[in-house]
Amino acid sequence: MKTLSLMIFTALLSLGAFAQNFDKQANVAKTAYASGKLEDSRFALQQMLNEVDIVVGKEVLKLLPAKIETSASNAAHDNVSGATGFIGVLIHRDYGSADKTINVDLINNSPLITSLNAILSLPLIGAASDGNQKRIKVNGYKGLLQKQINSDTNKTSYELQLPFGSTLLTVKADNTTEAQILAYANAIPVTEIAKMLQ
Repeated sequence: MKTLSLMIFTALLSLGAFAQNFDKQANVAKTAYASGKLEDSRFALQQMLNEVDIVVGKEVLKLLPAKIETSASNAAHDNVSGATGFIGVLIHRDYGSADKTINVDLINNSPLITSLNAILSLPLIGAASDGNQKRIKVNGYKGLLQKQINSDTNKTSYELQLPFGSTLLTVKADNTTEAQILAYANAIPVTEIAKMLQ
């Protein structure tokens, strides 16, 4: 794990623009710290971590498949954004077209992790569900699958939430079946992504 982190950090430092901004923020943090301006130093360090999150998020996007079953990714919609408040990196990719879309979102430091893990760990909490929610496993990770039926179109959509560490993977698909959304989720290299985001 430490070796992987060191490799990622080394790769990040080799990127020109990233390295310049990283070094700039490091100098700002050092100068502010030396001057006793701890809040300014903390802010500069947070900016450095935000830059690291964005670069790691872009690497995670490369791990996501270019195609899930017959649905190609919409590369123009790919998005990685850094920390907002107490949430870490946000990563988004979607697949397909308007009538059948698959959305894949990853949120590091998701505020939903604690409550989701409680639902997955305590049988009594999940027992009160309405039958449209069930626990599943994807690539060895426990997740929560929720079924939703559109009352206007009568089409079924699913949302799968899969927590690992402090990261939440959400896969949403419109106009699909349970078997299909599980196949979509299994196409995502969760174990490799988990290593990068831990």
